[in-house]
Amino acid sequence: MIDDFITLLSAAFVLIGAFFALVASIGLLRLPDLYSRMHAASKAGTMGSGLMLIALAVHAADSGVFARALAGVVFFLLTAPISAHLLAKAAYAVGYRLGPSAVRDEMAGQDTENPR
Repeated sequence: MIDDFITLLSAAFVLIGAFFALVASIGLLRLPDLYSRMHAASKAGTMGSGLMLIALAVHAADSGVFARALAGVVFFLLTAPISAHLLAKAAYAVGYRLGPSAVRDEMAGQDTENPR
């Protein structure tokens, strides 16, 4: 009975994580500019990867695997948004501009070479 519940719970986490990964990949294909694509990849991709790692931890039912999976989730949560932000800032500094559907450029007029 418990084994069936654990299997169903891990399957649900895998399916939800796969959905977020699918949303991230669709965002990479459909969004208009580099910054929007990067946002989709970092946010939805992090959520999808984290949920799949949690599914692995639940399904394995081993404390060592659970600890490593939890460390992986924390690593994703700490590094993916920060790296996407730094990549977007570097892309803006070298000249990639916003897409035509952008409403406002909040970085316009700021010195990206020498920040305060």
